[in-house]
Amino acid sequence: MQGREVSGADIGLIRGLLVEHPQWGRTRLSEELCRLWDWRNAQGRPKDMAARTLLLKLERSGYIRLPPRRGPSSNALRNRRVPLVAHATEPIRCALRDLRPLAVSVVTPGSEDLRLFNGLLGGYHYLGHRNTVGENLRYLVRDRHGRPVACALFGSAAWKCADRDAFLGWDRGARERNLQGLTNNTRFLVLPWVVVPHLASHVLGLMARRIRADWQAKYGHPVNALETFVDRDRFQGTCYRAANWLRLGATRGRTRNDREHRIRAAVKDVYLYPLIPDFRRELCAR
Repeated sequence: MQGREVSGADIGLIRGLLVEHPQWGRTRLSEELCRLWDWRNAQGRPKDMAARTLLLKLERSGYIRLPPRRGPSSNALRNRRVPLVAHATEPIRCALRDLRPLAVSVVTPGSEDLRLFNGLLGGYHYLGHRNTVGENLRYLVRDRHGRPVACALFGSAAWKCADRDAFLGWDRGARERNLQGLTNNTRFLVLPWVVVPHLASHVLGLMARRIRADWQAKYGHPVNALETFVDRDRFQGTCYRAANWLRLGATRGRTRNDREHRIRAAVKDVYLYPLIPDFRRELCAR
């Protein structure tokens, strides 16, 4: 769970903490687990959100019973509909050269750009925008006049994907060790009033050239490849192919919770973009 092997002794430890400290809330419990397990990310920060998610999964599986929540879920508060920040919406129809140079910026927590980013994705992306758990980067793209034209979110890679894993040479052990070396482009939006040929593939290229350094700066380790999943009923993946992403295959139309093969989901084409020549070696390292 959460990239960590959970043993019977680990579950016994958690049960013991729950009995010994009935006054603790869920946050205090996850913080203590990080301390006891020395569970940290590459920058040495406690993996508190991973611990909270692990505890919820253990409870759903019937291994533990967590104390009642003491207040509304912080995720629920963050996932409320975000009001749109004022932004230009006049139609942009021109050649790409008329917008360049584009400015690609990392969206930082608490900034005005974050409110704009959340509002744009929530208002104009067909999947909307919810709180992102785990390592992630948000990019906001503006044209030479300062007008927003696109935004993208990169987050945790898919835990399993048959065609991707076969392409990389991943068995379960290699995937568990190296999944953080891969990031998923979970949202990509060119704003609906922007109609500019080749803009989407150009933006993908700009982000691909900087994301390793941006990830290193934020999390203390780089990423070695990008992935995305394109709903083939809605899109053809043209901009990804134009940006030299590799189509590896397609999903099986199942969800990660479909243990009994009853849940049908949209079939999505699987794309991958290597960021370095020896990406396979790095993603299969021991």
